[in-house]
Formats: sequence, C-alpha cells, structure tokens
Amino acid sequence: MLVKINSAALLGLEAYEIEIEVDASRGLPGQTIVGLPDAAVKESRDRVKAAIENSGFEFPAGYFTINLAPADTKKEGPLYDLPIALGKLLVAEQITSQKLADHVVLGELSLDGTVRPINGILSICLSMLKTGKRKIIVPKENADEAALVEEIEVIPVTSLRESAEYLGGSREIKPHKVDIDSLFKVQDDFGIDFGDVKGQGHVKRALEVAAAGGHNVLLVGSPGSGKTMLARRLPTIFPPLLLAEALEVTRLYSIVGLLSGKAGLVTRRPMRSPHHTTSDVGIIGGGRIPRPGEVSLAHHGILFLDEFPEFDRKVLEVLRQPLEDGQVTISRAHSSLTYPAQFMLVAAMNPCPCGKLYDRKGACSCSPLQIQSYWKKLSGPLLDRIDIQLEVPRLKQDELMKMPQGESSQVIRERVIKARGTQADRFKGSNIFCNAKMSSRQIRQCCILDSEAQGLLKEAIVHLNLSARAYDKILKVSRTIADLDQAEIITASHIAEATQYRFLDRG
Repeated sequence: MLVKINSAALLGLEAYEIEIEVDASRGLPGQTIVGLPDAAVKESRDRVKAAIENSGFEFPAGYFTINLAPADTKKEGPLYDLPIALGKLLVAEQITSQKLADHVVLGELSLDGTVRPINGILSICLSMLKTGKRKIIVPKENADEAALVEEIEVIPVTSLRESAEYLGGSREIKPHKVDIDSLFKVQDDFGIDFGDVKGQGHVKRALEVAAAGGHNVLLVGSPGSGKTMLARRLPTIFPPLLLAEALEVTRLYSIVGLLSGKAGLVTRRPMRSPHHTTSDVGIIGGGRIPRPGEVSLAHHGILFLDEFPEFDRKVLEVLRQPLEDGQVTISRAHSSLTYPAQFMLVAAMNPCPCGKLYDRKGACSCSPLQIQSYWKKLSGPLLDRIDIQLEVPRLKQDELMKMPQGESSQVIRERVIKARGTQADRFKGSNIFCNAKMSSRQIRQCCILDSEAQGLLKEAIVHLNLSARAYDKILKVSRTIADLDQAEIITASHIAEATQYRFLDRG
C-alpha cells in the first residue's frame, strides 16, 4: 500500500512543497529514506519507532521505503517525523483518513510521541498561499507563528496520538487564530532611557537624526565617554515595527530558531551586538546550507559593532555590499541564497590604541605610526558608507556632577515617529522605509534645496573635498533633519547641521 502526505521544505527564506511517499513491502523489518535526506532526517527512523510504540500503536512490520519528492533537493531537519509516522500508521491501516489531501503536515517527534516545535513555520505558511493549500497541521508551540498568515487554517497538535485521532475524525480541533493588532499594543519596557545620560546633547541630537532616517553612525571617543551607553539606548527612540517589517524579521528569526515567547511575532526592532572576534561567516551568514548572519538578523534594526577597528579587516570589508544594497547573497556549489539586510550600522571606537588622543586630561602614549596603523584597519570606502561620524568627548567632572538629565526617550521617540511618518508618505508604494535608503533618483526628487543651502553645500564640497557618496550622505541626512522640522525645503541650517556630522571629512 502506498500513502502520500503533503509537507514542505525550506531553502533559505523561501519554502517549497514536498510530497512524502510511504510504501511498505514484505521482508525483514527496516526502512530506506530517499530524496537527499540529511542525517537528522535519516535519524527519524529511531524517533518514529519509539514515538509510535509509546503512543499506544503497534509498530508496523515489513520494509518501508520513504521518498521525499522532489528527490533532487536537499532535505534537512527533524520536521518530517510526524508525517513519516502518520504515513506508516496509514500504510499499516492502524488509522484511516480522508483529510490528508487537504493538509500540509509538519512536526518533530519526541520518543514519547509528543510533537516538538520546528523552525521556519512562517515561511512555510506564506509559501502555501502560492500552492493553493490552506490547511496545515503544526506543533502547538508553532501555532501562533503559523496563524500570522490569516488565510491559512492552522491545526495545532501536541502528540502523535492527537494527530492520528484528528485525521481519523474521532477528535475535533478548532483552527487556531491570533489577534495581530493586540501583539503591537504591548508596551516595550527597555529598562534604560536617554534621560539617564547626562550631557552629550549634540550626540543625542545626532542619534535622534540617525533613528529618524535610518542613517549609519560612527562614534569616536575616549574610553568612558559614553559611546556604548548611548548606542545601547538607541532602540528606545526607534519607531515601532510596521506589520510588513515585523513579518520579514520574524521569518529570519524563525528559520534560525531564535523566536522566543508565545506571541510568535517579533514586534521590537532587533539590535544585534556581535563580539569583535566574530568571523565573516558569522557576520554575513553562510555554512554548508547558508544561514542568515548578524547583518540579516539585524534587518530593520541595529547592528552595533563596539571596538570597531578590533574586528578583522576581512569582516569589516564584507559589510560594504549589504550596507550599499540592503541584502546579502551567499553562493555555494549547490545553491545561491539571498537574505535581506536593511540594517542601521552603529559603530563605536577609540581614537587611537590607548584611547586618549582626544582626552582633555590623559596624554596619548601612541606614536603617529601606531595611530595611522590603527585607523588603516578601516578602509575609506567603508567609512564613506557611514552617514554620521561623531566625536564623543568625555564629560568634565563638574558637568558629570551637576548637569541635569536630558529629554526622555519617549519624548525623542515621538519626534522620530512623526518624521518616519513623513517618510512613509513620501515613499508610499515603494520598498523603502527611510531616507537612508533613497536611490540617486529619489535624492534628486526629494532633496530640494533653497539657494542659500545650495551655496553652502558647494562650499562644503570644495573645503572638505567630499566624495560623490559623501555628498549624497549629506543630502540624505539634511533631508531627515528637515523632516524632523516638518520642512518641505532643505535650508542652509539643515545642510550646516548635516555637514557637522561628517567628523572625519572635517579632519
């Protein structure tokens, strides 16, 4: 007897339909799984046997051939345990079902028959919209994530026995639903606030501009000046994720198994902070079957690189392509996968190896050659891709003791949200969410300068010897500053402020 069960497989961010064929023949007990299974799929033999017996069924006798079609694509992971077990029980006629043709079945089995959660459910449900399938049997822990695709009827199960009874008609399971709007109403409690930071008003203002326009930032200052403290408070002033952005981020976190909590939806912008010993594969992504790296896990959020020059130069150079294109393509012999990587880079560094080059009190002990070698780790093309470059001075003792706290994150965030709303209206109908991602054509259309601003920008180009990319960066930042002022035309004050954020161009 031959049984066919619908399932799915992941390839990068995308999923595709596969058909699991289970056939039994006379002979010594055993099984063969064909269709390019990896080790985790092959090991399902022992998991399925124990799960069937511990669920109160009799393990079928005979030799089983299990085919994962199409047979020319690699299948990985334990997500086929449940459909394989159900297929064996159907072949042995221990259960019957007329529902299998309408359902996609996925799930890992524990030895006692419990169904465990799997990765990539959201991508699989989105792919089902293209295939015409509208019902899916998933582990109960994955139900909230699967139900984000409202067109799909999600059947949550907790065990092999429950799945068999549902397919046989002796148990009714109501489709699972989730209220997406309520997930976004939960208030973020970051536990930190910009109001905690004394002084550094110009740095706070620059970070507000960066958050409003999605601009990359480099913070240069002595140890103890507050670079890391300021950077870690950036998420508190970021606007909330839009639904389309949240779904993109959730898909990435789902396929690498980083989803946490019951909601099944990432509603807070991610902030990734890898250690400076992280490899280029860890940053960009890769592996035998390429997985997303830190640049993709920071999609629609922040990638914070502390001690910027301490990262390997090769790691820093591979950032150039995703910073420019907003995506990263990983090519291997058997596949080439593209992951989104529209992140905001925030980097922090000392001005020299000892960190005291700009310090008012301590004397720098580094030689000119050491300082030059330190800065040479950062290439010109990489620094050119950073919109805002800032010096963060260390506060004086009286400033630290007496200076009052500044504005709270909530106040700053309201201004950022208002500016982002202006940008959302401007880029409506495109795949752009902020000014930092404007193309050259959009810069010409959206960055209209008055005569005084044009004259000031010409002077800046001459005196600072700006590259074409730096020129575009100043226009994008000035557009964001104008959006914070709710101004249609970019004025000289906007250009002047944007130019002040080019610390390295000013020497």
